[in-house]
Amino acid sequence: MGEESQVTGPGAPNDDTPVDLEAEFNDSRVQEVLDTLDRELIGLRPVKTRIREIAALLLVDRLRKRYALTAGTPTLHMSFTGNPGTGKTTVALRMAEILHRLGYVREGHLVAVTRDDLVGQYIGHTAPKTKEVIKKAMGGVLFVDEAYYLHKPENERDYGQEAIEILLQIMENNRDDLVVILAGYKDKMERFFASNPGMRSRIAHHVDFPDYSAAQLMAIAKLMLAEQNYGFSPAGEKAFADYIPLRMKLGHFANARSIRNALDRARLRQANRLFAGKRRPLTKRDLMTIEAEDVLASRVFGEGATDTDATPTH
Repeated sequence: MGEESQVTGPGAPNDDTPVDLEAEFNDSRVQEVLDTLDRELIGLRPVKTRIREIAALLLVDRLRKRYALTAGTPTLHMSFTGNPGTGKTTVALRMAEILHRLGYVREGHLVAVTRDDLVGQYIGHTAPKTKEVIKKAMGGVLFVDEAYYLHKPENERDYGQEAIEILLQIMENNRDDLVVILAGYKDKMERFFASNPGMRSRIAHHVDFPDYSAAQLMAIAKLMLAEQNYGFSPAGEKAFADYIPLRMKLGHFANARSIRNALDRARLRQANRLFAGKRRPLTKRDLMTIEAEDVLASRVFGEGATDTDATPTH
């Protein structure tokens, strides 16, 4: 680590010429990424605040380097914890863009993987498999979803530990060319870090993704429909507003992912409703509108309800 009070060498300035932080921020075009994140994801204020804080840290670190105030490359590996459908992959994608625009990774791409992409099924299979994934991710971000499944201590013949050891080595030795983000349920990630202290020590930023409220999920539903040139009728909107809290109480609820699944089924019912009345000419509005009956046909509204998206997501 460099001492901040000892600024020496040919690259060090001879005066205190100020730098315009706002101009530097504008030149980096990081705000474009943050604006995209705001458009893509409803709510998640604590997460967005944390991402902005990390961006600020990186921007200031870049300016410090101009004054030879080096302190080593900051550790940028992260842990994203939260339930399914809370935007972890989307935020990881935008984080990769920010890191690229600020010059901390060469490419700025995201490689998303699970245990199956890293761990082999026989001796000698895991190392080349893991190294191939890492090779693809170099210069960008490696996003390991459900990272805790890499560690299966109950299985003596499991090869996940080998993948973990390779990841640990890369996270330490190549942190100037690769950022690793580990993601999954919060309680399971805590157990994973407890079992792998070396992994915890390499994680600099822990970001927790909260569940969405019913109102936020309604806003997400409208956004999803608008992106596909659909919309609710007033009655359809009320029916979906009634659907959301009922679905939230059922098992395997996956936040925005469950909302997307519900909308897909509503579109299917809408198409069948329109086809059943095919002798009537259709207007553009007909083709775009989700009516109450397209929503109320869901089994969520039945007694002892289960819905077809109520299946395990992890």
